[in-house]
Amino acid sequence: MSAQKPISSDAQRADFDEFLLLIGRLNYTWTNTESLLLHLIAGLSGTTKDVAVVIFLTLNTTRARVDLVERLAKMDHQKPEERDAVLRLTRGLMKLSGARNRFNHCIYAFDPEGGPPRSILMRIADRKDGIRMGQALDLDAAAVDSIARSIADLTLVNRDIWAHISRYGYPA
Repeated sequence: MSAQKPISSDAQRADFDEFLLLIGRLNYTWTNTESLLLHLIAGLSGTTKDVAVVIFLTLNTTRARVDLVERLAKMDHQKPEERDAVLRLTRGLMKLSGARNRFNHCIYAFDPEGGPPRSILMRIADRKDGIRMGQALDLDAAAVDSIARSIADLTLVNRDIWAHISRYGYPA
């Protein structure tokens, strides 16, 4: 039985470059979709788009921005159908944040034997009696498919948010 020949560094680099392009597309799609929250802020708070931009940029995390949008939607003066639609949109967005976080808050490791590169999550997971760190994921076809699905799902959320902005006449 002969030993498997390691994948050449050129082939591995080309595959990783393709993966980085996909991560870039995920980031672009995420950022583009997250920026639509400013229109929800403007519409739900009854302010201008310019004021909403200042509010949006002042809040420096996605979680803070989504919390604000959800709290504005839950205010007593909001129509229940509008509130429920906004909450569906924000929950859909946050459901997809895991993929973005997974590939933005990691380091990448390369197998000297030619195996697939891996992402190593730079996060501590607290458990009942301990902690877990360094969860690794092979950057294989399954990872690529997962990222591609996340991009497609984010595109749908983006379109749904635009439809909501139009439906309720929010500043655009």
